[in-house]
Amino acid sequence: LGLLDTGYRFGGANPEAGLDCSGMVGYVVEQTTGLRLPHSAAKIAEQTRPIDKDELRPADLVFFNTSGQRFSHMGIYLGEGKFIHAPSSGGSVRVDKLESAYYARRFTGARSLF
Repeated sequence: LGLLDTGYRFGGANPEAGLDCSGMVGYVVEQTTGLRLPHSAAKIAEQTRPIDKDELRPADLVFFNTSGQRFSHMGIYLGEGKFIHAPSSGGSVRVDKLESAYYARRFTGARSLF
């Protein structure tokens, strides 16, 4: 949650320069576990284990189709139906609900790092 309001930047991988969705996830995962992830939502999806939506636990990953690709956007599940993500140009890191109209329609899967 310390990244809330960090500015969005396409290709961004650190808070000082700005973050995109996979950059934010990669930054958090590396800071907390030491694991380095690729800088791509689709590639991160390939390297993680699919889980059912009802199995989601805090720190699991959630994926969305926001640009015509199954895994074009992602975030980190926080619990209670909420996730943190870096949504788009001109925006900043924020928390949204999985069941919001926009994200519920675009949800494409839940995955776990472990």
